[in-house]
Order: sequence, then structure tokens, then C-alpha cells
Amino acid sequence: MNVATIGIRELRDGLSRHLAEVQDGTEIVVTDHGKPVARIVPYGRESGLERLVREGLATMPTAPRRGTIPEPIQTEGTVSDLRTESSGRY
Repeated sequence: MNVATIGIRELRDGLSRHLAEVQDGTEIVVTDHGKPVARIVPYGRESGLERLVREGLATMPTAPRRGTIPEPIQTEGTVSDLRTESSGRY
């Protein structure tokens, strides 16, 4: 698999050419000031997870995600205050 890295301006200026490269199998990493911000991959290419499942090395989840993120609690004072207050309790 070929991977090309290009900036946003280069992508914009040569979009048709770059999309043709993607159709031919090249993955394009788009950067903004050198920092990766997006990937353009051929449509229909299987993901890494899909490949692992196909090879029998992973399984997809069968149940919804368990648990929730707890709601934050409000306290008085800082964490340092709470730690100092509780340090003598153990």
C-alpha cells in the first residue's frame, strides 16, 4: 500500500489528481502545517479491525458498551486540601 503525505493547499490545488491516486489504491495523509489532520483512503477498503476479525484474531462486540461516565461531583476546597484533610484517616 502506498501512502502519500500532502498539505491542504496541495490537496486543494490538485484534488482531481489526488483522488485518482486514491482510486488507484494510494492512501493520502493530509497535513495542516505539517500536522496530520485527515486520511483519504480508497472507498470500500477494509479497516484494520475488519481485517483482524476476518483473520480470526479479533471479534466484534456483541453487547452494547457497558457503564457510563460518572457525573462530576462538586467539592469545597482544592484537591490538595482534601488530601491533607484525609491523610490522617488511614
